[in-house]
Formats: sequence, structure tokens, C-alpha cells
Amino acid sequence: MTVTYTSRVSTSSVVSNFLGLLVRWRGSIYKLIWLDLIVFFGLYCILAIIYRLLINEEGKRFFEAVIYYCEVNGSLIPLSFVLGFFVRIVMKRWWEQYTTIPWPDGIAILISTSIHGSDDRARVMRRTILRYVCLCQVIVFTMIAPRVKRRFPTYNQLIEAGFLLENEKKIIEALDQAFPSYPKHWMPIVWAASIVMRARRENKIRDDYAVKTIIDELNQFRGYCGFLLYYDWVSVPLVYTQVVTVATYSFFLFSLLGQQWSPEEGAEDGFSIKRWFPILTVLQFFFYMGWLKVAETLINPFGEDDDDFELNWIIDRNLSVAYCIVDEMHQEHPELVKDQYWEEVFPNEMPYAVPKMRQNPPEASTAYMETQSQKRQRNGSGASE
Repeated sequence: MTVTYTSRVSTSSVVSNFLGLLVRWRGSIYKLIWLDLIVFFGLYCILAIIYRLLINEEGKRFFEAVIYYCEVNGSLIPLSFVLGFFVRIVMKRWWEQYTTIPWPDGIAILISTSIHGSDDRARVMRRTILRYVCLCQVIVFTMIAPRVKRRFPTYNQLIEAGFLLENEKKIIEALDQAFPSYPKHWMPIVWAASIVMRARRENKIRDDYAVKTIIDELNQFRGYCGFLLYYDWVSVPLVYTQVVTVATYSFFLFSLLGQQWSPEEGAEDGFSIKRWFPILTVLQFFFYMGWLKVAETLINPFGEDDDDFELNWIIDRNLSVAYCIVDEMHQEHPELVKDQYWEEVFPNEMPYAVPKMRQNPPEASTAYMETQSQKRQRNGSGASE
């Protein structure tokens, strides 16, 4: 499930709130790159040992020539530009995928207010329509999310969870045999639309405008579910992903050699920190490789990473809320009573639990700006005095 830390940074303090987040492990950059960092540093140490202890003078001169070449030409790889642009695309795509996830609340409110009646016939219509809406979403989630697929591997698990009935399963399986190459997530929406039309014929829905509004909402819900499939089918172009991956690993392959310590380098500054520990090289690897791992994590938010969307929770929540709206809360509301400002019409001053929290209303930018006439009037009054 997505790691949230909003409450920790709701208000800034003298000591940065972000420092407290650095010690968290779940969803952290340390968890993503620790193995790559160990491998990189291990290879760096192996090359350093080979250069300093295991090769002769001629081999050292050749190695130093390689170090110089890699150090001078490693900057030719435009890693910052390529990696930054790629992460920007992935982040934008990640948020758009979340906002594409449809929620049945709007349809449930429409159904509850449009299909009238407290008898079993009207009640079963309302509940069945929302069950079909949730079923459409669950079928799509099983096609794009491994966690949901493991929860509902077959239609039998959907029957056990109450999303599907046995007779409906037979209809879907028959169409699966007739058209095996195409997804069937749209079928429950078709059934829901048919129930809406039946409710209109039986006068459970009293006007055609309500029918059109409900059908439009059903189609919009189906469209969002289809967009989720499109995001799954059409990824970020593979060539771009390959370019970024090759650029990153090539850059650090050059860094393994180009950032090695050599006696000439140490002679220039008298003492070289890099001789004992390549701190800047390690930090560079941490930042750039972390950037790549962020993109790798977010490129498919329907997987099983720490920051991926918790679709199973969304499934449970949607069915419960939908049934509550169309059944438990159908045409129910609290008793109508006069509010406490009935006699005043509107409140002149609102109460605060903490009086010190009361603040003056915001002022416009031109609140204290004087017009020419006001200036003349002020100057005239000053001269008369």
C-alpha cells in the first residue's frame, strides 16, 4: 500500500521534518538500492586492490591511462537530462493512473435517488446495478494487478465474495468460449444498463432524463476501467526505458574506472580523500541509481511494491459503500430541524475551540492603495489646516 507521511510534514518546524523521514525503511530509497550500492562499491574495491597490489608497473600505467580516459569522457553521457526527463514522464503517468481509477459513489447516489420504492423489487434492482458496477472494476483489476489476481484467480472466488452469481458465471464463460481473445469487463455494465431500462419500464424511474444520466455515468465508469487496461497494455516505449537503463549503467561503469585513485592525482593535492574512501562517487551512485529505481518502482503502480496502489482495499471499500448508499441510506436522512442560526439567518461570528486561532480576514492587495481623488482630498485637508 502507498506509504504516506503527510501527517509528519503537515506543519514545518525549526528542525526539518524531512530529517525524521530519513530513518524510515519501508518505501525508502535505501530499500531499493542497497544491493546495487553494495555491488558497485564491491567492484570499486576489487579494481582498487588489483591496481594497487596485483599488477606490475606496466599494467599500472595502462590502468592509469584507462582511468584518465574514463574520467575525461564519462561526462559525455547526458545522464542527468535523460534520467530526469524519464522520471518526469513516469511520475506524471503514475498520478494519472491513480486518478483514472473509478469510484462507484456517484453512480450509487444517482441510483438511490432515481430508482424509487422500498419493496424487494426496487431494492434488488438498486443492489444488483451497483454489484455489476463493482464487478466490472474487479474484473479489470484481476487483469492488471497480481495481488488481485491471486485473490480472485477464477470466477469461483468472485462468486464466494458475492460479486458474481452462478448463472452470470455461465453467461460469461459462454462468451469467453465464443470470443476468447477479448476481455469481458464491459458485460456487467451492459447488464446494469438493461436493469436501468427495465426500471424505467416498470416506472421505478419516473423520467427519461434520470435514465440518460445514469447511463452516461455507467458509460463513464466503463470508460475509466478501459483506460486502466490501456495503461497496462501501452507502456512507456521500451526504447526509452532501454536508453535510460543503458545510460545509467554505462555511466557507472565508467565511474568504476574513472573515479579510481592514482598517484598522480594524490601528488597534486598532497592528500587525496578518494584514496581511502570514494565518498562523492558513492553519493553520485546513490542519487542517480535512486532516481532510476524510483522510475522502476512507479512505472507500474498496480504491482507489489511498497508505493503501489492497494487495489484490494479499494474493492472492499467500494462494494460496502455502494450497498450502504443504495440500500441502507436509500431515501433516509436525519430529521429536518431549524439550525442554530435560524433567527439570525447567517452567523456573524463563528465559534473557535481555541480563541487564539481566530484570525483577521485576508486583505486584498489594493486595500491600502489611495486613488488620485483621495490623495488630493488628503493634501487639500492638510493645506487648509
